[in-house]
Amino acid sequence: TTVREFIFLGFSGIPQLQLMLFVMFLIVYLLSITGNAFIIYIVLMDSTLQTPMYIFLGNLSFLEIWNATTTVPKLLTACISQVVTISVSGCITQYYFFFSMGATECILLAVMAYDRYLAICSPLHYSLLMSAQICLQLSAGSWIGGFTAPVLSTILISHLNFCGPQQINHFFCDSDPIYKLSCSDTFLVEALSYTCSSVVILSSFLLTMSSYGQIVVTIVRMSSREAWKKTFSTCASHLTVVTIYYGTIIFAYVRPPAKYNFTIAKVVSVFYCVITPLVNPLVYTLRNKDVKKAFRKALAQKRLLLP
Repeated sequence: TTVREFIFLGFSGIPQLQLMLFVMFLIVYLLSITGNAFIIYIVLMDSTLQTPMYIFLGNLSFLEIWNATTTVPKLLTACISQVVTISVSGCITQYYFFFSMGATECILLAVMAYDRYLAICSPLHYSLLMSAQICLQLSAGSWIGGFTAPVLSTILISHLNFCGPQQINHFFCDSDPIYKLSCSDTFLVEALSYTCSSVVILSSFLLTMSSYGQIVVTIVRMSSREAWKKTFSTCASHLTVVTIYYGTIIFAYVRPPAKYNFTIAKVVSVFYCVITPLVNPLVYTLRNKDVKKAFRKALAQKRLLLP
């Protein structure tokens, strides 16, 4: 019998904790949406933040909103409902958007690292090498590249046959749980998906680390202790997000499919689906003086407009 819908198992193995998990995930999700929306608002409204660094940050915040929204609502439903279903076509759609936004984030983080490299290592040529036009091209390229990466694997998955069982041992349509449910030969799509994800993740990671390596070399050459502190402060927030994000997705996707463990996968997925979208606005706003200044300015203007 052809399966028309899948059932998410979520964290059904620990029913006594499901209500607590629901409350925790809901709070984190709402904070993520609010925090990232705040960054987008500040970047759009304050003319002093109309620079490549904050344009990239605005793109990242917009991406994080949709990244969390792709998976977290189903996760929340799975925590309070006994049966959570999704159609096969809906599952494939969720798969595509999840991996598209994941690939976009990898590329965008590499672009942001490159931007910091130019700002710190080539400050005199920064305005020329990172002009407004180049900034917009890199932003658009990140989105186009990210949404193109999983197209072929998505097409191949859409041609797989599913004839039971229909339970997905996860809280969203990840790649390996889908392959496990197919009664077709999945070798080609698994090989393609693994290769594509490894290339995107590792190449973006290496480019990011290469940029930071050059930044460290430049910092070491600085004679001023104050310059050291200022430069490290500028890059610390970005590097924190990069470390958390790449650490989890490399563990989850840059490994042989045979090594997949559903329990570990669900726990790790919580980090890059739920936690990372919250870490981004928290880290950037708490450590960034320009954003704090723009926020105080926005509050002051709002007070003046009040009767």
